Amino acid sequence: MRRRGSRLASQQENKRVKQSFDTVAIVARRYSDAIVASIDAVEALMHRHGVNVLFGAQTLAAIGPHAASGASRQGVADPEMGEKANLVIVVGGDGSLLGFGREMAACGVPVVGVNRGGLGFLAAISPEQIEAKFAEILDGQCSIEEHFLLQASILRDGQVIAEQSALNDVVVSPGGVMGMMEFALWLDDEYVYDQRSDGLIVASPTGSTAYALSAGGPIMHPRLDAIVVVPMFPHTLTSRPLVVPGNQVLRLRLLNDSGSAPQISCDSQVQIRFEAGDEIRIQKYHHSLKLLSPSGHSFYEACRSKLDWASRLGGQKLR
Repeated sequence: MRRRGSRLASQQENKRVKQSFDTVAIVARRYSDAIVASIDAVEALMHRHGVNVLFGAQTLAAIGPHAASGASRQGVADPEMGEKANLVIVVGGDGSLLGFGREMAACGVPVVGVNRGGLGFLAAISPEQIEAKFAEILDGQCSIEEHFLLQASILRDGQVIAEQSALNDVVVSPGGVMGMMEFALWLDDEYVYDQRSDGLIVASPTGSTAYALSAGGPIMHPRLDAIVVVPMFPHTLTSRPLVVPGNQVLRLRLLNDSGSAPQISCDSQVQIRFEAGDEIRIQKYHHSLKLLSPSGHSFYEACRSKLDWASRLGGQKLR
């Protein structure tokens, strides 16, 4: 009988990248001097390694049609990016990677981020690591981890009137001026509770270190097949975050009409209005994001460095 440790090691080895990257696409959403400098650095490195470089249409329009060397740059429309590139490089912060991650999930193309933002939980490569880490990636010294997305749908009279995917979280809130909401929650067809709170955060494991963490939710490993439901300032001290299986469908219905304009927010980037009586349905999206990580990347090391774990103790290791 094969031992459990050996099976886990085999699963991790299967995630090692075996494909070669002959064409990459570079994208960004903001274009500060620092971001453009990182774009130029990634572009120059790829050319030195003989890799064809494409740019998202908006990125190309923002940074110009010629590289620092004078060579012409080639653009690609976002819908065609997944067909023409076998790696997408996002230069910016986690917000930029969230936006492009939602778009690239359906294409199945790996995505890697260069962090030019704040925390950088998803964008794993810092600007000073561009040379070393991308050289390793092109040599196959990297791994790909699949992060599932959430799909939020709004139903009115049994018909879907709006839907949107989210990599981090779906937040149900009153919209505008904050106020108490009253809603009912079901998992699949099983009633869970009626809740009075300022809203509700439904997060994937990827999003557990984002808004949900600030609201008191648990930190979940990205490979967990689970969803966390976190009430926002609930009107009872016994309401606590609830972790549920990832294959369940969450169904929410607003019970009161407070005169506000309730909405769902997906990754804090896409907002959709709804009305009392509408059903909000949140479930696992049928596409996952392939997030590429350079060699040596560790989720727990990211928690230590980004969340200051054990900083008071000096980050001492066991001997």
